[in-house]
Amino acid sequence: MNNEHEQTDLPENSGKQPVTPRTPAEKHQVVNRLKRIEGQVRGIQNMVEDDRYCVDILVQLSAIDSALKNVGYSLMERHTKHCVSDAIRSGEGEEAIDELMKVLKQFSK
Repeated sequence: MNNEHEQTDLPENSGKQPVTPRTPAEKHQVVNRLKRIEGQVRGIQNMVEDDRYCVDILVQLSAIDSALKNVGYSLMERHTKHCVSDAIRSGEGEEAIDELMKVLKQFSK
C-alpha cells in the first residue's frame, strides 16, 4: 500500500552503532573514496570559477553522483549483511527491514 503521507524520512543521526564495527580496511576504503569525491567537487568548483562549458561541468557532476551512489550501495550492502541480518536472527527483523526500506526509498530519490 502506497500512502503519500507515509513517513519515509530518516533521522540524520539515529544514535545507533553498527552491530559489527567496520574494520580499519573498510574505514580506509570508504574514507579514500570520499576524499576522491571531495577532490572531484573541488575540481568542479574550479571549473565554475574558470567559466567552463556547462556540459563539461554536468558530466563531472554526473560522475560525482555515481561515485556517491556507489559508496552508498557499498555501505547499504554491509548494513544488510551485518546489522539487518543480525536483527533478523535476534527476532527484531521487522524493524530493521522497515528501516532498510526507508533508506532504500530515500536513496532512490
